[in-house]
Amino acid sequence: MLEMTVDSIRVSPMNYQRVVILREKLSDRYLPIWIGPAEADAIAVKLQDLSVPRPLTHDLLGTIIDSLGGSIDHILVCDLQNDTFYAKITIMSNGEAKEIDCRPSDAVALAVRAQVPIYANEEVMDKAGIHLDKETGKPLTPEMTSGDTNPEGGTPEVKPEEIKSMSAFTDFIDSLDLEDFGKQSGAR
Repeated sequence: MLEMTVDSIRVSPMNYQRVVILREKLSDRYLPIWIGPAEADAIAVKLQDLSVPRPLTHDLLGTIIDSLGGSIDHILVCDLQNDTFYAKITIMSNGEAKEIDCRPSDAVALAVRAQVPIYANEEVMDKAGIHLDKETGKPLTPEMTSGDTNPEGGTPEVKPEEIKSMSAFTDFIDSLDLEDFGKQSGAR
């Protein structure tokens, strides 16, 4: 598991789709994940430390977990299949860790509220993690980052069908205005 931080929330200028950008804590790799507008707002409200008159859904869920004697330990973006990310929330209750399946957007919204670590599996980062050109801010292709290797010493193998299924993902990332990426933290 690789520890991540929330770098920013971006909006595609082409279709107004929201994306949360997670940054690997000990690297310059980023993980962009599409999210809905409500979840983007829920994350942004907390990142910008804005107050709301009534609890949002993620505030409510955190309060319920707390009042039942549990605590959120961490969240994990655990898988990526057919352009869909999967996540788990680990809740500690009575000394026992319980993993709850959820959408990454909900997991991140809870994690920023509970101030707990956000992790991503190495396999997810190998499939969807991106590096950015320091001059242009645009995503680099895998060939341009050939210095990266997996723990076994080779470059991560991505199957042709995965590359084809990720084409919509790549097109979306290419449409983002990432020129100032990394220069500013927080929601945007």
